Amino acid sequence: MADLTHRRAAPARSAPESRGGWVRRIESATPPARDRGVDALRALAILGVVLGHWLVTAWALAPTGAVHISSPLSHLPMFTPLSWVFQTLAVFFFVGGYAAARSRLPTSATATATATATATTRSLPPAATRPARTWVRVRTARLLGPVVPLLLVWAGIVAGMALHRMPFGTIRALTLPAVGPLWFLAVFVALTAATPLLLRSRPLVTAAVAGAVVLGVDVVRFWLDGPAWLRWANLVAGWLVPYALGAAWANGAFASRRAAAGLLAGGTAGAVVLIAGFGYPASMVGVTGAEVSNLSPPTLAAVCFGIAQVGLALLVRDPLTRLMRRPGLWAVVALANASAMTIFLWHQTALTVTAVAALRFGDVPGLLSTPDEPIWLLHRLAWFPVLTALLSIIWMSVFAKRRFNDRVSSSA
Repeated sequence: MADLTHRRAAPARSAPESRGGWVRRIESATPPARDRGVDALRALAILGVVLGHWLVTAWALAPTGAVHISSPLSHLPMFTPLSWVFQTLAVFFFVGGYAAARSRLPTSATATATATATATTRSLPPAATRPARTWVRVRTARLLGPVVPLLLVWAGIVAGMALHRMPFGTIRALTLPAVGPLWFLAVFVALTAATPLLLRSRPLVTAAVAGAVVLGVDVVRFWLDGPAWLRWANLVAGWLVPYALGAAWANGAFASRRAAAGLLAGGTAGAVVLIAGFGYPASMVGVTGAEVSNLSPPTLAAVCFGIAQVGLALLVRDPLTRLMRRPGLWAVVALANASAMTIFLWHQTALTVTAVAALRFGDVPGLLSTPDEPIWLLHRLAWFPVLTALLSIIWMSVFAKRRFNDRVSSSA
């Protein structure tokens, strides 16, 4: 998809004609061997994360005017099933492991086609033939690209809030959700860097070992009164499970629907048993004030839930592939994939900047009001068009800068 950002601007056209041309350009630029079903899974995972964060990230105003972090799930537990729908990080790690492994496998037709298209644009050898060190450097540089602008923007916002003499607690409450996605990126970069090593071993065995580590940490943590810091071992081990399953899929595992159904059934059964029989939280996202979070870091229940999601993803991959034959739908998915990391890192900024702008108006429903009534959810949904518009502006700014840099690089 890289060549889509290098086209010279076309003359002005009518809106329908421009949209049609845009769709046709993306369709013609897509390699025939591109796995559109996998791209659709990644787009759905990003959509779930964005919508989920926009639904559960909340603030409340204290009588003093200070802002503190809240959660609708701590006040409205009947909405807990929403976390089962929108907590889709395991799918993102699964697809990430699959894509990384495919790009390193020289026998992969998909990887070869995609790498050849990329190499034509960037004058690099195909990914599968690069030395592991070069592959890791290129891959991590691409992932880390959007981080510096995000940090610079938030350094400016924090400085502005400090100049306005906002309390430290308010600044912290408004900043943490915005920079929170960086923890995900750090883990994802670490797993990406470990991909060559992962492929030298057996990914399925690695996934099993990582799952055993999560189990052991939970046992020590919850039943043996182990040290609190030990739980952070699960931050890598927990997400290594779906990532390694993705690498195993790239190596030919889970070729049958029976295997996918087994993952779905086994993961679901494990999560249900842990929640119903062992007291794990039902919510698959963190809840303000809760003693235990399934997500920070991942617990065994979250890992089982992720395995179930992997099974479901495998089952719907073929129907999604057929659906992606529609050029218009594929164009949207392709753009979402090309901007996946930008969308992920900046979506909470769109929400938080909106909340900061609303501070002068006080207890704004759906933004700065306590999420303790069902109507709050409707108020928050009413803000979604604003958040989407702001995220689109951010995306267009990043995209325009990328095109400018590409032109400068190509003319140098």
